[in-house]
Amino acid sequence: MAHPSVENASVADREKPIVKGKTALLSIDMQYTEWTPETAAAAKAGTGDTSKHAYLNRLSDVVIPNQQRLQAAARAAGVEVMFTVIEALTADGRDISLDHKISGIFVPKGSYEAKVIEEVGPEGDEIVIPKTASGIFNSTNVEYVLRNLGVEQLVIYGVCSDQCVETSVRDACDRGFLVTLLPDCCATHDKGRHDRAMDALDGHYARTRTTDELIAELEA
Repeated sequence: MAHPSVENASVADREKPIVKGKTALLSIDMQYTEWTPETAAAAKAGTGDTSKHAYLNRLSDVVIPNQQRLQAAARAAGVEVMFTVIEALTADGRDISLDHKISGIFVPKGSYEAKVIEEVGPEGDEIVIPKTASGIFNSTNVEYVLRNLGVEQLVIYGVCSDQCVETSVRDACDRGFLVTLLPDCCATHDKGRHDRAMDALDGHYARTRTTDELIAELEA
């Protein structure tokens, strides 16, 4: 897909449907530090940390099922599925970003919490890239990998909507990728925060689609 010239570029270019051979799915931080079968069961039972119940229930009831359907359709269409997780390169976290140190966000190398949730995890040799910042483009070689794969369009989804997802969408757009954002495959800890983040990105940094709409494109 040739990028439009300055003279011919328009808002309509952002709305172009995906091109299968030049598109990759990018799952953001869908890992056990965010959701586990145990914390999900506790949320359903009304026990555990009540402040996380809505977040965990959305992941269980909406986000994970939608991601499962999306990823299955992408694989069937021959579209690359990639993942990023928050994970230090060391056991003691000496390499993590200053912001993560200040915020207390530390997921040790090789830990259970660093693994992608099995229900929406990688298959075969699908790529998983660890990061220690909100944006994968700021802290990893993901752009180099995507260019090597011939990717020009990204479908981005995951957690948290207003943090790592939003940063990754903006950064991808600034680097010349056309981005599709799937709000019903995203979650954060407050519905208002989720809605504001999705509204801010839609039509400016990304086109917004539902899971069903994106699957229809993949199957077309």
